[in-house]
Amino acid sequence: MNLKITHYNNFFNVKGILDKHSVQRFQEEINDAFENLQSITISLEGLESIDKYGVMALAKLHNESLSKHKQLSIIGSGCQNLFDHFKTNDAA
Repeated sequence: MNLKITHYNNFFNVKGILDKHSVQRFQEEINDAFENLQSITISLEGLESIDKYGVMALAKLHNESLSKHKQLSIIGSGCQNLFDHFKTNDAA
């Protein structure tokens, strides 16, 4: 399944595969919204898989939210490598 991003106001639902081939589309759509909104919630509940490029894109988005003083919430369960990445960054 390709990447599918739907949104309503500031809630984004991501479904499919976030990988090297779809990460640019993800970044473009979320960055456009980030310019216009103060807070964004991204649901990864429908994400089937994510590779290191997808994890790096979410980490970059997290860092941008901190530097621009925007609120970012990432919700959902299922992508263990994403949670492992943020867990190791919190411990460091």
